[in-house]
Amino acid sequence: MNKTYKHTDSDLSLKLFAVLSRVIDMMECKLLKGLKDYGINLTEFGVLELLYHKGDQPIQKIGKKILIASSSITYVVDKLEKKKHVKRVACPTDRRITYAAITDEGRELMEEVFPKLQAFMVEMMRGLDVNEKEKMIEQLKRLGLFAKKYSFE
Repeated sequence: MNKTYKHTDSDLSLKLFAVLSRVIDMMECKLLKGLKDYGINLTEFGVLELLYHKGDQPIQKIGKKILIASSSITYVVDKLEKKKHVKRVACPTDRRITYAAITDEGRELMEEVFPKLQAFMVEMMRGLDVNEKEKMIEQLKRLGLFAKKYSFE
């Protein structure tokens, strides 16, 4: 007897989570290997990319913009400062605020790394056409906004 198994909503929800997790893990792993050649990790790249494209940023606000814990930002900025990719700049109007600013060395690094990362992303995403990418972005945003309302208790 050849029965077709019909997945339940519960089965599909768990499977979707597992597939999304595996895809993100695989992509991050590939990105990390490439960034390692430049002596930076994914979080450091995120900070550099923000500063490269958006300019100086208050250190206290970087965490929200690149989605990492604010407690980690000081550590990441310290590491980037030691590598001479970032410098701290005091706010002239408010002594409580310190900005992170990309240095010339950091800018040179991003001018080399960013186009390569962008081309790599295009290659990794070639499995979907433009319409599929747009639809997936829309669906994942909707899923994220919906999931945001829930907490595991």
